[in-house]
Amino acid sequence: MSEMTLSDLSKEMSDIDFCMLSTKAPGGELGARPMSNNGDVEYKGDSYFFSYEDATTISDIERDPRVGLTFQGKKGLLGKPPIFIAVEGHAELIRDKAAFQQHWTSDLDYWFEDGIDTPGVVMIKVHANRIHYWDGRDEGELKLS
Repeated sequence: MSEMTLSDLSKEMSDIDFCMLSTKAPGGELGARPMSNNGDVEYKGDSYFFSYEDATTISDIERDPRVGLTFQGKKGLLGKPPIFIAVEGHAELIRDKAAFQQHWTSDLDYWFEDGIDTPGVVMIKVHANRIHYWDGRDEGELKLS
């Protein structure tokens, strides 16, 4: 069994554009929605996403910042299953345009017409506490905090 490092996992995650972001709904149910990380994954275990202030995602995070991210890679070599990555972490809501600029890519303009000046835009920073991965027959877990 090979062990992947945080750097290895961050690289894998940055190559996967869309993931599922899971939050806790008001009654304790789980809610999930697809989010694009735009390849913006830092080696210390942080992922960044953008949403609108009035989205259910934002009110869920305000109520309970514990979130989950799930990533699925492309098909592996020689028919091997793709990599799967599950992240448990805490979300932080950021409303600072200077911070937006550091993580903005032109692909986001499709969803946010006025870029970082789009009214109601919020950045979600997810800091990973634990990352579990499955890569073919290899699996492992990193605890980050």
